[in-house]
Amino acid sequence: MTFPESTTAVVHLDLRTGAAALTTAQAVRDRVAEQLGRAGLPEPDHPLLLVTDTPAGLTGHQLQYELLSNYRAVGDTRILVLLVGSSPGSYAGGEEAYGPDRRLVRPATLRASTIGLVWAGDLRSARTALERPEPDDPASLAVLVDLLSVPDVFVRVLEDLGGLPDSVAAPGVQLLEQDLPPEVRDRAWRDALSRFAGEDGGGASPVTLPPAARLPEPLGALVSGREGRPHGHRQPNGPADLAHRTCAESLDRVDDDLVALRALPGLLSPARREALESDLDQARGYLDEFRALVERALQGSGSGAAAEAAARLGALGLRVPPAESAGERVGEGLRELARTLLDEGLALRSVAQHFTALAGRVEPVPGTALLHRLDDHSEEAVHRGSATEYAAPPRTPAAPLVLAGAAGALGGLWQGALLPLALVVPVVFVAVAMWGARRLRTGRRTARWTVGPRVAAVAGAVAGAAAAYATAPPAWLGVTGLLAGLGLTAEAVRRLWRGVATSWAAGRGTTALRTALDGLDALLAELVREHWAAEERLYCADAARSVAGMLRATAAAADAQAVPEPAAPAGASASGPYGDEDWLSAPSALEDPGAETAHDGADDGDWAAAYTWESGPSGDRDDPYAAPAPDNPYATPASDDPFATPAPKAASADAAPWEDTGTRTPRWLDREIGEGGPDLVATLAGDLRATVMVAMKPYWGAVERGQAGALAVRRTEERVRDVLSDARHHLWHNGVLAPPRHPAEHRARTSAAGLLGTDSLRVAELMGRDTDGQAVVQLSSPEQGSLLSRDPEAARWIPFAPRTLQGEVETAWHKNGSPPPDGALWTSSGRYAGLIRLTPLRMGVVDTVLPRQSRGGSTRPDHPDDTDHTDHTDHTDGARGTYSSAGTETGGDEGW
Repeated sequence: MTFPESTTAVVHLDLRTGAAALTTAQAVRDRVAEQLGRAGLPEPDHPLLLVTDTPAGLTGHQLQYELLSNYRAVGDTRILVLLVGSSPGSYAGGEEAYGPDRRLVRPATLRASTIGLVWAGDLRSARTALERPEPDDPASLAVLVDLLSVPDVFVRVLEDLGGLPDSVAAPGVQLLEQDLPPEVRDRAWRDALSRFAGEDGGGASPVTLPPAARLPEPLGALVSGREGRPHGHRQPNGPADLAHRTCAESLDRVDDDLVALRALPGLLSPARREALESDLDQARGYLDEFRALVERALQGSGSGAAAEAAARLGALGLRVPPAESAGERVGEGLRELARTLLDEGLALRSVAQHFTALAGRVEPVPGTALLHRLDDHSEEAVHRGSATEYAAPPRTPAAPLVLAGAAGALGGLWQGALLPLALVVPVVFVAVAMWGARRLRTGRRTARWTVGPRVAAVAGAVAGAAAAYATAPPAWLGVTGLLAGLGLTAEAVRRLWRGVATSWAAGRGTTALRTALDGLDALLAELVREHWAAEERLYCADAARSVAGMLRATAAAADAQAVPEPAAPAGASASGPYGDEDWLSAPSALEDPGAETAHDGADDGDWAAAYTWESGPSGDRDDPYAAPAPDNPYATPASDDPFATPAPKAASADAAPWEDTGTRTPRWLDREIGEGGPDLVATLAGDLRATVMVAMKPYWGAVERGQAGALAVRRTEERVRDVLSDARHHLWHNGVLAPPRHPAEHRARTSAAGLLGTDSLRVAELMGRDTDGQAVVQLSSPEQGSLLSRDPEAARWIPFAPRTLQGEVETAWHKNGSPPPDGALWTSSGRYAGLIRLTPLRMGVVDTVLPRQSRGGSTRPDHPDDTDHTDHTDHTDGARGTYSSAGTETGGDEGW
């Protein structure tokens, strides 16, 4: 038997107490919807219904089974009936008297291929022979129902039952439960929520976004397009290009004039300085015109739509490149960035800071916001950076000083009456300094000339005169030295004049004008870059800020979930593991609060409470289809018996089946409770990230449509709160080994040692036990045991364990040399591992009967009043007949 889908929910119905409320098809559908709504699940196409009943209830609740088998769904409705307890006696009189468990009578409605029966006559929960538990011990039954509520186990059991005679079997089980104590699980959950949300640092610590190349394609294009656009921002021969080119050409002429001024003729003739100043004045005028154009561009682009601003810039000769497809799929890019950052382990608030930083990088800056930077790109601003109006000459290089000293020494080789000739070279240096200062005079100020060369020339002349006095050189040597000294003087003066002229020209504004022109042009280029894809970038920035706000709201919801709940006051009754205000008792967000239906019996959603039903005469007398409870073969001994065992305490209606509340643990269940592994908190935090990303999926669609407003944020916050509650519900009911409903597909789940602090060796040993030996506990009474098939090959074995442990278990088998068991089942949920054996019943044990039809009656299940169903009285009296599977009516003495 194969099924077309993987179902994630099993609906449990207990007909022992709740049959009276399920008398119409609508009542059945409401009860199923109630359980699915509490679990936060929609109605599946292929429902899985787990029904708990007694053997007598198969005929006593025939109407309910007809309604369940005819449950309307898109696909097949699969039903697994778990029968607990003994069947009523099959013969009440005569010489031969049969005890209980001799026959299992079922209506023909349950012969469908999608229906199977599991008959557990005695749950065998006693660990010692002195214990006398009920055959349907509530605590043990709760564990068995919890096991069969795992969808994978449900489907596999139903498949194996389909291959057995009559689709009926008696179960045998041996289970191992691996989990954490409730306080450890709750503490790990709160720690995971805190790590998932992150600390609220108030945005004080800046974050660094990844480079544009590492960002998702749409976001990377917007960031790189803003920061790295080429300088082709001026249209050729446009107004802006003409103004810039005119000013640049004028500054080029100034540079040519400066080259001419720096030559020695510029020291001698004033014409070159005048030409330089004339061109400087002209360049200042052109620069003012270009600055006025930049100011108009900045003022004209600060208002209106992006298209209008681009048109105004185009009129000034500026070219805004087309956006092309840069703004497409921005929502996908934001979602991919969020997934990438969360996969790297960043907390929600840290991811929100990254999105805020992204908004700042891509958001366009209006032109009016750049107006204040005009003053930074002007000649006056450059001059304000200098200490004086004229820049001081640079430090004198060593070459002119050496040349001046050498010239003074060569020109000072005189003695006697010719000694005054030694002052010729120093006098020339002094005269050139005075002449050059006057040549570069501006108003009342003259250019400063360095004194270093003059001092060097005087020092050299003194040294030359002293040498001549000591050596008494001939006169021709003095003449030669003087001529050579004058030549060196000319070279030194040339070098000095070039440096002084350059410094003077810089002080007059040649460098400042060039710097101002380049700064204004760069400001113009920045303005054009800010207008590139302005609408797309503005949309991206707004969406990024919206996502950041959504992430911070999600972090706040996680913080609220992480706050420990206040302790209940003394004497207050608890309704769950966490008290009355716990999420287990709160209605689901998908459940309509006004759709609560009052019904008799226990709530099927809280099946642990349903197993505390009273089986005595004071039971559910209002249910016309309720079968009378069989006599308890394990009655509590009299109080005067000194060896009497106290009656076991009934399982609390408020306790989960896996919680140790002091109730009996069946001998076929071993519990291995860990204290938490090193990867527990990190794994739970990763599960939260994957779950929240699924909850935010509709929000990303709103972002892509440009509708990420307050309504979308509010709805997303509600979904996030729901999925956080659902994640906690999943953790409590399925443990930490089972992956969440929305796991991260690319992330492998860690081992049991990392999550629970336990290993999987016991799981491997349990699953690999020899199925020919006594590997399981058969859940059958002694009377029922004689009805089981004696063929060992007829039994169906199901070794199973959570899929999370598959790799570890298979590795353990490989190390031990144990062959893997046939047909191992790896479940996607649940905390149990172990073995299930389905033993078929002997041929002829199961009787299939048809209902008695009234004259002209209808067999439609939605018209129960028109049908006279099979007699609901006990079959032990044999007085009433039924229609057998052969279609003939059988009397009391011939029916068995």
